[in-house]
Amino acid sequence: PVRKKSRTFYSAEQLEELEKMFQEDHYPDNEKRREIAAVVGVTPQRILVWFQNRRAKWRKSEKLSVKGNKNYPTSSA
Repeated sequence: PVRKKSRTFYSAEQLEELEKMFQEDHYPDNEKRREIAAVVGVTPQRILVWFQNRRAKWRKSEKLSVKGNKNYPTSSA
């Protein structure tokens, strides 16, 4: 039977460090993930998942901001 992983809760300091790393690089390689994991104090697998989720959140916000900034043409009838 496959056991579901328990949710990882991050402290404010950990999140601050992760967000800083995300600003530098949205797609850290394996070595970079290991370095981040050592600094933050979680496994590289948790870092991988955090970045996947953070990119999804980033894409969603980008999509919403583009949608909000579009100038819809008004009909000139």
